[in-house]
Amino acid sequence: MESMMDRSGTIRRRRRRKWPWFLFTLAIICGALLGTYAYIVYMPNSKHVQPDFSGNPKPVFYNGMQLEQPAIGHNESLKLSFEIVKERIDPALIYEKASESVIITTQDKVMRLRTSQLTGMVNEKPFTLKFPLEKADNGVYLPIDPLKDLYGIELREAAETGAVFLFKEGEKIRWERAITYPGKPERTVPMRRDPSIKSPIYADLKQGEEVMVWKDQDEWLQVQRKDGHMGYVRKDHLETSREEIIPKQAPQPEFVPKQPVAGKINMTWEQVFNKNPDTSKIPPMPGLDVVSPTWFQLEDGEGNIKNNADPAYVKWAHNNGYQVWALFSNGFEPKRTTEALATYDKRMKMIKQLLSFAQMYSLQGINIDFENVNLKDKQNLVQFVREMTPLLHEQGLIVSIDVTALSSSESWSMFYDRKALVEVVDYLVLMAYDEHWASSPKAGSVASLPWVEKSVADLLNQEKIPPQKLILGIPFYTRVWTEELQKDGKTKVSARSVYMDMPQRVIKEMKLTPVFSPETGQNYVEYKEDGNLKRIWIEDETSVRARIALVRKYDLAGVASWTRGYENPEAWKWIQSVLDAP
Repeated sequence: MESMMDRSGTIRRRRRRKWPWFLFTLAIICGALLGTYAYIVYMPNSKHVQPDFSGNPKPVFYNGMQLEQPAIGHNESLKLSFEIVKERIDPALIYEKASESVIITTQDKVMRLRTSQLTGMVNEKPFTLKFPLEKADNGVYLPIDPLKDLYGIELREAAETGAVFLFKEGEKIRWERAITYPGKPERTVPMRRDPSIKSPIYADLKQGEEVMVWKDQDEWLQVQRKDGHMGYVRKDHLETSREEIIPKQAPQPEFVPKQPVAGKINMTWEQVFNKNPDTSKIPPMPGLDVVSPTWFQLEDGEGNIKNNADPAYVKWAHNNGYQVWALFSNGFEPKRTTEALATYDKRMKMIKQLLSFAQMYSLQGINIDFENVNLKDKQNLVQFVREMTPLLHEQGLIVSIDVTALSSSESWSMFYDRKALVEVVDYLVLMAYDEHWASSPKAGSVASLPWVEKSVADLLNQEKIPPQKLILGIPFYTRVWTEELQKDGKTKVSARSVYMDMPQRVIKEMKLTPVFSPETGQNYVEYKEDGNLKRIWIEDETSVRARIALVRKYDLAGVASWTRGYENPEAWKWIQSVLDAP
């Protein structure tokens, strides 16, 4: 070994290197760090925290979600908030502040509950409640008994915490249970606050304890105990237990509207002003099934109805095999309509009168014709129809409502909630006319064929109206338009409505030759009179047959015509031949 000599002549060896000690120390430090990291990352958190319901004194859960409003009461006295019932069970539920009433409408029932009263009303018949509608500081609460009967819901109440579980008939609940550890009965399965082993523990599940599963999240399941508390459990700590299906109530018999004929409905309105027609002068109307005389009209904002019905007309109709669906109009008076639709009592007053009239005159149906309605009354109109229909159905009556084509006009079209209405009534009747109305600034067809077809298609496609519930309304009238040139060079447009045959007389007298207009699908004629241009889009066999062909093309429920007495007598044969064609 090499050596060195210092100045004193003493031989000195080189110092030994200390690298092995340094590496050993470093290894110890790294091991400690790795152990600490492993502990931090992989060692489960054993801290327990008490779960709560975010301050909710009596929480309600639906599909694993805690709802905002609490329940009140206990067992039989349990009640749910109006907001929960409306949001989760029945969006059509309404609360009428003026009378402190909750109104529930189903396909065959109208139920009214009033605060602090143990007597409710179903289809205007009294029934006794165990517990009343209750008005509390945070809202209105409904007793559970009528809710269970009407909607087939199931409510479960946790004895330990008071938590309430809401289930609907037919829904499925997935149950899993905590795994078992043979020979270790004291061992538990942690249910954590979050899907992480570092999250604190909400509860220790006993072996075999069942929990409801609401959500999969990677290696974790979101679960809920029977006491209402929720958390996360690792998938490998649970095993499949069972699937529960909430039982359905026995199906209630549904009202099936009486189809007037085996095929398509052929209906016509009978316009009645102050005097009913002399039925002896009404010619045969082959193929006709239903007459709808305009007998009933809203008289004031209190819900009183003016009655122009005629028993002799009903007898004539029945003798000729026609059903009578009397028309009920709002008189096209928006202010009066707003007032009459505003409260349950006024709406029910109208309904009761209609029921009385239907019984008095042996009617088979009511046709609702509300027009020129304020947009703000859109939902009140739906509510009126929802309350009316079960009561009319109970009396065996068919309910139909007239609607216009889709447009941006608030008082002509937008106030109709067609999707909501068609769920309730038996038929929507599309008044597919007045494309160009009486005071239109531009001359044009009352109902051009492309416009009519688009109106039908819009309701079927955009509004999802079932074709079997849609009746096409067609005009038996047209308009004679006058275009008068003014001194300022502008053209003044005016119009008058005329019967179907009036243009034929003009054509014959003036020896005119109509031409077919492909743009409108109608025959058209124009002529000069007193220096002014006269224009007529003609209603005749061509236009009538084309419209009825749309009923066949879209498989609609049938046709309705406005109005009897305006038609060419042959129109009934035109309609019948197309409706009955193989």
